[in-house]
Amino acid sequence: MALSIKPYLQTVAVRADAAVDETQYPYNIPAIRDMGTLALHPDVTFFVGENGAGKSTLLEAIALALGFSREGGNRNFNVSTAQSESPLHEALQLVRGFRRPGDGYFLRAESFYNVATYMDTIGYLGGYGGKSLHARSHGEAFMTLLTHKFRGKGLYLLDEPEAALSPSRQLAALRLIRELVDDTSQFIIATHSPILLAYPGAKILQFDGSGITEVAYEDTEHYAITRDFLNHYPRRLDQLFSND
Repeated sequence: MALSIKPYLQTVAVRADAAVDETQYPYNIPAIRDMGTLALHPDVTFFVGENGAGKSTLLEAIALALGFSREGGNRNFNVSTAQSESPLHEALQLVRGFRRPGDGYFLRAESFYNVATYMDTIGYLGGYGGKSLHARSHGEAFMTLLTHKFRGKGLYLLDEPEAALSPSRQLAALRLIRELVDDTSQFIIATHSPILLAYPGAKILQFDGSGITEVAYEDTEHYAITRDFLNHYPRRLDQLFSND
């Protein structure tokens, strides 16, 4: 059933006729400059890479090209506290599926506070469990999004959602994401979390100095370093602090 109406967003590329200055941000980021055409998974696509590799830059550009606010929220959220986005969204070519999503949301961990404040200001809490997001912990607020705000049959863009979540809640988030995927939703997630990256069958796109490449879960640095540290943490700590 899910594959019959998805993906809502099929591919992302920089338009061939776009004015690109490779000496200027964001096109001086190798992953953005050499991204080519990215095919997205109909269920879950992850963007991974070091800070500054371009994953959040591209996710933000996709969100803006789809009509979301740079602050995040749904398409009706129209508050912006700063104009710091890159011009990349203006150059993107998005190929969409034949059906449009019935729901959508762009989550930015760094500006979620502003979204919560706006919801309080306008008095709209119905989609957030009827309680101010400021009256919840950061992790509780994000879980409220998954359980109350995300209605399914949607396209959801999440930028480092693990910033709000304990390991146990990351596991809970995986289950909720699976339920939403089963309800014909599509996710694009920028993350550093080896727990979230374990989502079965997801496409993982690695952003680095050579561009963007698809990698297997076990081949990600996130998995390799976490596994090595947990299996050998006394030795790794000795090595880390050996010069102290």
